[in-house]
Amino acid sequence: MPLYNRLKEYRARLGVNQQEMGRLVGVSRQTISLIERGDYSPSITLALKLAKACRASVEELFWYEEDGNEEES
Repeated sequence: MPLYNRLKEYRARLGVNQQEMGRLVGVSRQTISLIERGDYSPSITLALKLAKACRASVEELFWYEEDGNEEES
């Protein structure tokens, strides 16, 4: 279940690095890096904090795409 994001793009628009973004939302630089690479899915709380910091909606920042193998109900 891949969760995609535009965090790096939005972070660049704000002109902040990963360390500064982490500080804004209360996580480490490494966590921001993992999220941007798609290796970590944030909690709902963290997704909301990131969206607020980026001045975007959660839906603008994150989206989900199903694998081709899964059937739609």
